[in-house]
Amino acid sequence: MAELKMVAAYCDGLLRASEIEDYCPNGIQVEAGSDVVRIVSGVTASQALIDAAIEEEADLLLVHHGYFWKGEPAPLTGIKGRRIRTLMQQGISLLAYHLPLDLHPELGNNRQLALRLGFERAQPAELGDGFIWQVELKDPLTAQELAQRIAQGVGQSPLQIPARDRPLRRIGWCTGAAQSHIEQAAALGLDAYITGEASESTVHLARELDIHFFAAGHHATERYGVEALGLHLAEYFDIYHKFIDIPNPV
Repeated sequence: MAELKMVAAYCDGLLRASEIEDYCPNGIQVEAGSDVVRIVSGVTASQALIDAAIEEEADLLLVHHGYFWKGEPAPLTGIKGRRIRTLMQQGISLLAYHLPLDLHPELGNNRQLALRLGFERAQPAELGDGFIWQVELKDPLTAQELAQRIAQGVGQSPLQIPARDRPLRRIGWCTGAAQSHIEQAAALGLDAYITGEASESTVHLARELDIHFFAAGHHATERYGVEALGLHLAEYFDIYHKFIDIPNPV
């Protein structure tokens, strides 16, 4: 057993949550109890994940996508009200880390995706805001080989926008909805850029920037950081943890 506030304080320090400006509060978003015995982790605090946490008799739900985003209505009504009411009634606290979890050098989404793609020597790009990671391959890949590696790594085939045919040696990525970083990726001299989503304009930018673009799924690319954090907490505090994946094709 661990105290909720102790678990949160540990995560805050580990992920440097107070140092990173974000679109939502990081840390405890719903406090429904004081102790933690069983953790369930997942990508998004949807009703389906909450229901699964209830089945697991969890008292802490750990997620990457929580609540209270900037610009959304504040009242706890409708879907958000129902979700939070369920958490409170069932005594399940909610702990959420967004950008701090993306950026962590070991447990973060970008690092964890690199491991699943077989990019052991990956690191954050030297230039930029730290969100784009990159690797320079000794043995370059073809675009088709990279697409196959992505599909095997995340379990689904990516949307692929091809560029000029050439060996892909310098490959970069940023998980989630990071399609807006494509111009920065091109400025870094990357041959290919991988993220979760694509916008209509992304297709044109990829073609005009002559960079191979792959959208592998927002959910699919961000499953791994929160699971790694949950496993870390289970070991550190000697408590139960289970990652539950609620399928999402986007």
